[in-house]
Amino acid sequence: MSGILPQKSSSFLGSPSFAKYWFSRIFASTAFQMLSLAIGWEMYNLTHDAFSLGFVGLAQFLPMVLLTFVVGHVADRFDRRRIVYLCQFIEGGIAIFLLVGNINGSLSRELILLAAAILGACRAFEGPAASALLPQLVPKDILQKAISWITSAGQTAQILGPSLGGLLFSLKPESVYIIAAIALLISGVLTYLIPKVIIERKSEPVSLRSVFLGLVFVYRHKVILGTISLDLFAVLLGGATALLPIFAQDILHTGAWGLGLMRTAPAVGALLMSVVLAYYPLKKAFGPTLFGALAVFGLATMLFAVSKNIYLSMLALLLIGASDVISVVIRSSLVQLQTPNEMLGRVNAVNSLFIGTSNQLGEFESGMLAGFMGAVPAAFIGGLGTLAVAGLWMYLFPSLRRLRSLSES
Repeated sequence: MSGILPQKSSSFLGSPSFAKYWFSRIFASTAFQMLSLAIGWEMYNLTHDAFSLGFVGLAQFLPMVLLTFVVGHVADRFDRRRIVYLCQFIEGGIAIFLLVGNINGSLSRELILLAAAILGACRAFEGPAASALLPQLVPKDILQKAISWITSAGQTAQILGPSLGGLLFSLKPESVYIIAAIALLISGVLTYLIPKVIIERKSEPVSLRSVFLGLVFVYRHKVILGTISLDLFAVLLGGATALLPIFAQDILHTGAWGLGLMRTAPAVGALLMSVVLAYYPLKKAFGPTLFGALAVFGLATMLFAVSKNIYLSMLALLLIGASDVISVVIRSSLVQLQTPNEMLGRVNAVNSLFIGTSNQLGEFESGMLAGFMGAVPAAFIGGLGTLAVAGLWMYLFPSLRRLRSLSES
């Protein structure tokens, strides 16, 4: 049986614990974005090698894949709040390590990759634990609103982190690590200050079966399997954002300023939509809404592909971000509401793996396709593929197509 902290009211402002959690996610996610930017810049300054940049991304991505089922099990067996703040403190320690290395000039390619790998491992543990912690902080009747607010925090970090990190690094590289370390310290303290919730957990021995039970649960619950896999393939095919440098330089001829605007546009669209959903949550027809949002995502991707005007391209990218958030909120709400508390860590770990895989492989797929046939056909085919996936999933998962309530299975 899961415990819920006492609430003053069914609102964001009425929950001090959720407020701490929300601000903690903003500080932690912003700091991670800043560190990712700084690490990439440090690596390229040191090596002037594009392959080394690729290894930085791989070093952050591999721990998530390799630790997926372990971190979910840990989140279901131990205090999720403690897992989150310990990871945040370790990430702050990595920021200090990079600061010292930058000051004394001791940073090497190997040390940067080590720092990136530790950050990736911490994020692998922190993500599922933080997601599984959320239902303990708010009542179920406002969980969808809470997820929308958390999504807005993530989008705020995606806008603020890279821009702030880039500005600070251009002024003084050390300042990026100092600000990131302070932000992670604040984030860890805020998480630590969330009152501990006592939860009765089923006692089960550690075994391969218990570790992989999250994957089995997702497979058996077709609505959850349908929405997670739908998001995986939609993002995998619709990864046009990976091609933004090509569009900025060769198609729209805007240069770096246009690239910056276009990189920000999806996050702005997502932030605006997440705030709308926080105030006006979805109440019915979740299945049709999900597929409708996916259709908008695919059509907007196709519009972006054929656009020759920066303002029309910006509008398409705003729609891509906004429609994607609708899918994120519905998927996250389904996972949180239909998963028993003792399974939340493992199921959220599977969810995180699907999301991370789709983003990474989607960029790879778009890049390879663009290399063979050009950026415009690659982006257009990606949007068309997203529409095809939506149609196929409506046929394969009729329960998802007919979904009217988040509590339906």
